[in-house]
Amino acid sequence: MDLYEALKNNFFVIAGPCVIEGEELTLEIGTEIKKLQGELNIPFIFKASYDKANRTSIKSYRGPGLKPGLRILERVKEELGLPVISDCHWVEEVEEAKRVLDIIQVPALLARQTDLLIKAGTSGCIVNVKKGQFMAPEDMFYALEKVTSTGNKKVIFTERGTFFGYHNLVVDMRAISIMKRAKVPVVFDATHSVQRPSKECGVSGGEREFIIPLAKAAIASGADGVFFEVHPDPSKALCDGPNSLPLAQLKEVIQELIKIHEVTRDGARTIK
Repeated sequence: MDLYEALKNNFFVIAGPCVIEGEELTLEIGTEIKKLQGELNIPFIFKASYDKANRTSIKSYRGPGLKPGLRILERVKEELGLPVISDCHWVEEVEEAKRVLDIIQVPALLARQTDLLIKAGTSGCIVNVKKGQFMAPEDMFYALEKVTSTGNKKVIFTERGTFFGYHNLVVDMRAISIMKRAKVPVVFDATHSVQRPSKECGVSGGEREFIIPLAKAAIASGADGVFFEVHPDPSKALCDGPNSLPLAQLKEVIQELIKIHEVTRDGARTIK
């Protein structure tokens, strides 16, 4: 079974640090995720950004960049046997990124960028489109149309909350049911959904205490997988620490979500 079929037929987890902070730490986190994959017997995809090109402040850490970052992700893939996902912000990145990535992620702020969506589609990789914080869930069907116009039908949607007022996001769980009408796997980004964008003087804050309850609600609402940014010590993370899950808590959280998914594996039922 190829990776996309596995994701369509199983509960799965995308997890890793927000950004590549260095080779040693990336492999350390990857090793723990690989261990969990063996223990929990579900698909895991390792996530880390080689470049956070949409940070609010010019002073913010962006990552090692395309070539060094892909080299580190390639080590995760080859040495640990984990599929890898990372963000592509520019059309020009896709050709090089596709040589390493199993899944190309289109960031939420770029979810309407036609050229990027089409180029990601032509890569042949699975394409994970994160729903823009400014988009209604139905708008994602147009993003799907752009990717699949290339002949690539391997698409995932990810819900990550909607802007509400100033420096705040709110998750409407109806979005999961709506996006599932597209017949593609729908993921819930449990960590970005509790982000407080630009709250701390140009740096995002977060409300970590809501990660677990929102993840549970999303799986109960029919989400097929969950996305966590994790870090051994979120207080020291170079990006998105306030909304990252401590790595040591990941196993327990996933075990709870697996139980919920087993009960609601057919997704949320619609009352007609």
